[in-house]
Amino acid sequence: MAFFVPSHSGPGHPVTSNVGGMTTSAAVPTGSEGAITAGGRVTDVLVSANRKYAEAFTDPGMDASPVLRVAVVACMDARLDLHQALGLQLGDCHTIRNAGGVVTDDVIRSLTISQRKLGTRSVVLIHHTNCGLEALTEDFRSELEMEVGQRPAWAVESFRDVDQDVRQSMQRVRTSPFLLHTDDVRGFVFDVRTGLLREVDPA
Repeated sequence: MAFFVPSHSGPGHPVTSNVGGMTTSAAVPTGSEGAITAGGRVTDVLVSANRKYAEAFTDPGMDASPVLRVAVVACMDARLDLHQALGLQLGDCHTIRNAGGVVTDDVIRSLTISQRKLGTRSVVLIHHTNCGLEALTEDFRSELEMEVGQRPAWAVESFRDVDQDVRQSMQRVRTSPFLLHTDDVRGFVFDVRTGLLREVDPA
C-alpha cells in the first residue's frame, strides 16, 4: 500500500512512501537480568546514545504543530516503526501509542489537544497482527488484584477480532463530543510479517 504525502521541500511536490520492512534491536547483545553486555543497563546505553545524537543535533526550527495535520494512534508493539513504515519525517505527525492501539479516554484526551490546540484534522488508527492483547482477558485485572491487593481502575481492552477492535476505535473517535474533526478517520491492520497495511472497512 502506498501513501502519498506532501514533501517538506514545498507544496505541490508529493512523494510516494511504501510501507516497508521493520528493523529491531535484536542484534544488541543482552546479558542476565536484562543487562546490556555492551555497556551496562539499557537506560545507560540509551543515555549514551543520546549524547552522540546531541553532538550532531541542530534545531529544526519547527513548532509543535504537525506538518501533515494528522494524528496516528497505534499499538506500542516494538515491531512497529511507524515513521519508517508510513514514510514520515520529524514533525509530520502526532503519534499516540498504547497497548493495543485502542482508543481509550486518555487517547481521546491527547487527540482533543492535538486537534483543538495544535491543528490536526485527520486520525489514522493502526492495530497489528499477532497482538499481545489477543492473548489477554479482563481476568488480568483480577490477577493483579490478587497479587497486589488492589484492582486496577483501567480496562485491559483485550480483543479477539482485530478488525472489529479497529472498528470500535474508529467509532469511539467519530462519536467523541470533544473532537472537532471526525470526518477523516481511517483504521488499518499492520501485518508484522509483511510490513503492509490493510485498511479496515468501518461498516
